[in-house]
Amino acid sequence: MNRRTAAVAILLLWVAALGWLIREHYWQPRATLLADAALRIPPGATYYSLLLGGQQIGVASNQVDTLPESIRVEDLILLEIPALGTLQRVEARTEAVLSRTLRLESFRAFLRGDGVRFGAEGTVSGDTLLTVAIESAESRQTLVVPLEREIVLPALLPLHLVFGTEPQVGETYAVRLFDPLLLEERDVGVTILAESTLVVPDSATFDRAAGLWVAARWDTLQAWHMTQDMGGLSVEAWVDELGQVIQATSPVGFRMERTAFEIAFENFRDGAATAADIETGLGSDIIRRTAIASNVALETGDIDELRVRLEGVDLSGFDLSGGRQMLRGDTLVIRREAEEQLRPDPDRHSPELVRQVGRYLQPDPLIQSRDPRVEALARQIVGRRRDDERKVALINDWVHENIEKRVTVTVPSAVQVLETRRGDCNEHTVLFVALARAAGVPARTAAGLVYVGGNFYYHAWPEVYLSGWVAVDPTLGQLPADAAHLRFTIGGLARQVELIRLIGRLHLQVVQTED
Repeated sequence: MNRRTAAVAILLLWVAALGWLIREHYWQPRATLLADAALRIPPGATYYSLLLGGQQIGVASNQVDTLPESIRVEDLILLEIPALGTLQRVEARTEAVLSRTLRLESFRAFLRGDGVRFGAEGTVSGDTLLTVAIESAESRQTLVVPLEREIVLPALLPLHLVFGTEPQVGETYAVRLFDPLLLEERDVGVTILAESTLVVPDSATFDRAAGLWVAARWDTLQAWHMTQDMGGLSVEAWVDELGQVIQATSPVGFRMERTAFEIAFENFRDGAATAADIETGLGSDIIRRTAIASNVALETGDIDELRVRLEGVDLSGFDLSGGRQMLRGDTLVIRREAEEQLRPDPDRHSPELVRQVGRYLQPDPLIQSRDPRVEALARQIVGRRRDDERKVALINDWVHENIEKRVTVTVPSAVQVLETRRGDCNEHTVLFVALARAAGVPARTAAGLVYVGGNFYYHAWPEVYLSGWVAVDPTLGQLPADAAHLRFTIGGLARQVELIRLIGRLHLQVVQTED
């Protein structure tokens, strides 16, 4: 059973949007002001407590070293996420080297969880070319990204706004981000909401009675209140006059607070919380917190048609219509594919159709369909069969039966899943898609909600092209997937991050079902 997508998406939001500490790139329009600001950047480190529901679940740090010819920025996030009775420990780290005029020269980033590491290294050539090397398991790929504008670290986004734009309350600044962990660019709008003063712990002392480090002295800081809007997601932060984050909050209840090192790191280390401890403190684990209760009980795996009313969120930008789904006003209609839709399209090799679906036969950075190990396994599974319907069934069965169902929080790739043989929905999906493409069947990733045991959970699954796009689910072992799969996005992890704007806002009401 897969319930992992919520944890992954929330972590990616935290890494990619909340912190402004771990992202890798930011487009800069005012080089002169930023270059002047760079001369005034002081070396030093700031520390943060990461909270969920008022309880500490992690720590973060930002360190800046000013060297004669460059500026080195290091960001670290450590999280312990309770998920279905287990404690998922995740480490995300970025290191970047900038010139003395704040031009990004190189970076390294990695995300480690459940013993699996995903990494990316990048180098900027002039102002026109970014070369990124991606490493997952023993697979290494290189991407070349043409640049239209200069890029800098989003870790310096607050600095850019403070020194490079002379922020004014009420003004909105448009920027463009590129995230090497998600391998995606996206537009962001930052609005200055207010200007005020905040106090933060300046130093700490150990309280023997409480057994905790507590604030010894406080510092008063002038700060701007900013909101970051990214595709409907809104993240708020307070930033001081030196361009450093003081505190930030996300829509799902995550909070980051600047504090003294001992209060953040020592208290977190000495707390040694277990999954049960954190779950008790939060009231539930991260996956159950994001579940959406169904107003009626459904039969998992047996639903042929489902009509669901979606309320409470702006549905624009989601992939709700097409194929098995149709959006009528606020009502989403999903019809499970009929048997005849599972037969391959006799014109699938026509030039027009190849243009439409041909890219879904090609490898992607995390879907290494031309890796010799993936190709060998695909041949082993499908043998000499030429029928695409049978190939899909065999691959679906193999992934369902051979990948251990286990909550993991990382950035999955096909070769990594092939090596570890464990994971949740994203692991099952990327491996299936890679195997299907290696076997000559167009395949892509979809994500949204799935009904399991009385609730709708965030979930990912593949779609394959036969006589049209057909949803399958190797995690749950369904072919085709039942109509209780509500697709919101098509694409990889970068698109799945968009699901976060549904959490806590989407109201879902089942209005009709057919078995």
